[in-house]
Amino acid sequence: MKSSLPNFLAKRGFTLIELLVVIGVLTVLLAIVLIAINPARQFAQANDTQRRSDVNAILNAVHQYAADNKGTLPGAGEITATPTVMDATNFEATCDDIVPTYIAAMPVDPDPSVGTSGICSVYDTGSYKVSVGASSRITVSTVSEVDASAISITR
Repeated sequence: MKSSLPNFLAKRGFTLIELLVVIGVLTVLLAIVLIAINPARQFAQANDTQRRSDVNAILNAVHQYAADNKGTLPGAGEITATPTVMDATNFEATCDDIVPTYIAAMPVDPDPSVGTSGICSVYDTGSYKVSVGASSRITVSTVSEVDASAISITR
């Protein structure tokens, strides 16, 4: 028996217009998802989380050293009232005092273009700064990548 349907109705598949409409809709949905996720912002927030952890680790190491040495800060006077970037030029003695006993290695900014790690005579934390206040409170700080605000801990 032969089909009574006309020949063009018996064919199955999609027309070119239908395929283009589906591709267009998928493209719009993909663009919306990428805008909502915003990978650059996600990476910046992850870097800021690492910076907060590093600031806390440095502060803990300095405090543990001070606790073990009757309140004396590491570095024989390198930590002053002026916030100074922690690098081998300004803080080699501090690094020697706290690494590896109180911290495994000096943290480095997660942005690879900012700092360099290594032995205490050549390291550069990048943007981590340390200072001591009038009441002997130590502050370790850096700058947020997301909104350029300060990431700072004082104890």
